[in-house]
Amino acid sequence: MKALDALHSRTSAPRLTEPLPDSLVLENIYKAAFRAADHALLRPWRFLIIEGESRDRLGDLLVKAAREKDGELSEEQEQKLRRKPHRAPLIVVCISSYKEHPKVPQLEQDLSAGAATQNMLNAAHAQGVGAMWRTGSMAYNQTIMDGLGLTEQEKIIGFLYLGTINGNSKKVSLPEIDDFFQTW
Repeated sequence: MKALDALHSRTSAPRLTEPLPDSLVLENIYKAAFRAADHALLRPWRFLIIEGESRDRLGDLLVKAAREKDGELSEEQEQKLRRKPHRAPLIVVCISSYKEHPKVPQLEQDLSAGAATQNMLNAAHAQGVGAMWRTGSMAYNQTIMDGLGLTEQEKIIGFLYLGTINGNSKKVSLPEIDDFFQTW
């Protein structure tokens, strides 16, 4: 797929299934992160790959975090949380990893990590891989961050779900460009 075609047609794919993308496709997705805007080439990010049984461990961690936040959970609530990591065969936890620098503030580094995540989303789409960027309250939960091994200098930018699209892609119309771009 040509770059502009990919950028103009990308949509999120909320329903994903097996099979996983093959290793070359995944490598292309991962390499795309390194072409994000990155002042001073700090590479202020890192990524955790969650697949297979690791998804069960993430489900357990989600339950633990919810219990700590809300107290007792019903069996139905627990099962719903345990199923969340199984919405795709692979999840990339995208992490902003702040590095002290006199000219590059933390916000700029967070934006760079977000750009790296967006590049991976676009690379997935360009190769026909379904992808969905999810956050939600658990992305900001300290129990989740601790359980995933984040340091005090790190935060979750998002959970990038990857897999084979299950169902039709949704059609998203473009808004009027002039509603968003004006001459100053």
